Order: sequence, then C-alpha cells, then structure tokens
Amino acid sequence: MDPRFSFDRMIDEATHWIGANWLEIAIATAAGAAIYLLLNLVRGWSVKLCQRGEGAASWYSILGRAFGRTGQIFMILVAARLVVGYADAPAWLTTTVATLFTISAVFQGALWAREVVFGAIEHRMRDQEHNSRALMSALGIIRLLVTISLFAIALVVVLSNLGVNVTGLVTGLGIGGIAIGLAAQGIFADLFAALAILFDRPFRIGDSISYDKGAGSGTVESIGLKSTRIRGGPGEERIIANKKLLDFEILNTTRRLRNRFKFEFVIGYAAAPEVILKIPGLLKDAVESEGYTLIHGGVNGFVSSGISYDVEFESKEADFPADARDRVTAAILSRFRDNDISFAYPTQVNLLAEKTKPDPPAQVREESGRA
Repeated sequence: MDPRFSFDRMIDEATHWIGANWLEIAIATAAGAAIYLLLNLVRGWSVKLCQRGEGAASWYSILGRAFGRTGQIFMILVAARLVVGYADAPAWLTTTVATLFTISAVFQGALWAREVVFGAIEHRMRDQEHNSRALMSALGIIRLLVTISLFAIALVVVLSNLGVNVTGLVTGLGIGGIAIGLAAQGIFADLFAALAILFDRPFRIGDSISYDKGAGSGTVESIGLKSTRIRGGPGEERIIANKKLLDFEILNTTRRLRNRFKFEFVIGYAAAPEVILKIPGLLKDAVESEGYTLIHGGVNGFVSSGISYDVEFESKEADFPADARDRVTAAILSRFRDNDISFAYPTQVNLLAEKTKPDPPAQVREESGRA
C-alpha cells in the first residue's frame, strides 16, 4: 500500500470526524483536561505523603514516592484513553491511543514496582542506621538487579502486546540468566542471604548471638555484602559467610524475655527425713526473697555421696543482675545454717592394717640364742 495514500486517507477521515463530531470532541477534550488535572492533584497529594510518618523509610513515604514518580505522558494517555471512545474517534486513532497507553502503563507499572521494592528494603533497614559500607553496596547492587529485571519484563510485555514473537528473546534471557547465576552462585547466595537477614531480621547490629550449637558467640558488628562480622567474647573478630551463618541455629540472647539459672548440690545421707521435707520450702523462700521466680527446687535423685538436689530460678526481666547468683547463694546458705543443714562432700576413708615384722632367718636366731 502506498504510504502517501494511507496518510491522505487518515487526513480525510480526521477532517470528516472533526466536522461531524466537533461537539463530542470538545466535551471529550474538556473531560480529558479535567482528568489530567485531577491526576496531577493526586500526584501532588502523593508527594505530600512523603512528609508523613516517621522518617524517609515509612510506608507513607514509600507510597508517596512511588505515586510521585507518575509520569506526565502516562497521565495524558490515561486521560486520552478514557475519553477517546466518547468522541467516536476513527479506528486508527483509537488503536494508536490504546497502543501508546499500553506501552506507557507497562513501563509506569515497572517504575512504581521498583519504587515500592526500594522503599520496602529501606523500610526494613530503618533500624540499621549503622550498617557497613559493604551492605550499602550490596543494596546498590540489589537495586540495579531489580531495575534491570523489572524493565526487562516490561519490555517483553510491551513487545508481546505489539505482536512481536518474544519466545526467542525470553529463551535467550533465561539462558543468559542461568549462565550468570552459575558463574556467581556463591556471591549471589551470600548476597540474597544478606537480604534475607534484612527482611527476616534473625538478628540486628548490636545483638548478642550464639550459633553452631553454642560453638560460636559474640556481638554482631556489621552485616556485609558477603559476610557478617561478629565480635567474640575474648575480643577477636569472627567473619562468617551470610549463607553459612543462616544455616546454623541462631540463639539471639539480646531478645530473650527472661533468663534462668540452676544450682546443683548434694545433702548427706545423715540428714533426717524431716529435714529433707523442709528443704524445698527453704529454697523457695531464699529465691523469692531476692525477687526471682522459683521453677524447681527439690530432690533429683540419689548419688554416691548423698541426696542430689537442684534449684532452678527465673528472672522477671531479660537477664539477671551481675550479683544475682551471689545473693541467691548467700540466701540459701543462710537458711541452711539456721536449720543446721550441711552439704555433702566427697570423702575417702583409708583402712590400714597393722604391719607385722617377718621372722628373722634361722642363722640369725641361732646366733641370738648363743648370745
């Protein structure tokens, strides 16, 4: 078909359409302008949301920043798409507006999604103000990957709506992604483990944790791109890969609600039965006098040196004061001494038989007799 013929035909159709529907076109134009202004007002209101909430990482600011990134072209096409049918526009104009709206809507959706993802990451990091530079670099890489992924998906969707066969493109992107993933699987594993730490929050910077069934412990100092740095009790710095650390069972002692401690001791078998019955009450009185909760205080069983006891008590806060064990110990000793109760201790009895001298040889006996 001659392009010049098609263009001339479009001009003729447009001229006839304007002449026959000028009133509908005027009303549609006014309605479109009103819709465009309304969308701008909503966009301005969304920007004001950024000033609400607690800081730049609040959900108000996330939604406000996302809608604040709404493009002018998208709003114009939204208005045109809503009113083009009312004006009874020619088919080629309706198709053009619909196509341009679809392209704009897909890329605008990708832009909104990117802002929401970025905001969600920042929201989860709002308590991580002292993160290391390495973690900030990791988040920069995550932002880049999210941007590339979202806009790649948007491009595929647009091409598919335009009638392009995207099977080969999708296959190529899939193979390329697999190749890159296999080449850098260790880095990506630790990178996504760092992201999991940010979102799941098994621990934060400053928390005291133990891991690997208590084989390691310390205070979390930084969460990096590939590893987490933990300051051990003796002062050494332990560097553990993020993925490996998450494979362990992690005990976060900073977040515990209360703490428990247990004493074990032994009473001698010489203790009278009435004393045995009195001991649980004495233990409870000693523990509660110091402001703690008794969990168990009584007989465990019989051992070689006497009757085995334990006393387990619980703090009412996250941990015990530094002198809690000393004060409970002193309270127990005081009550035991007042009731003449003594602890058993290992004893050893040596039984020595009288040693007799051996008889002297026969020659010595004879010489002694002569003398």
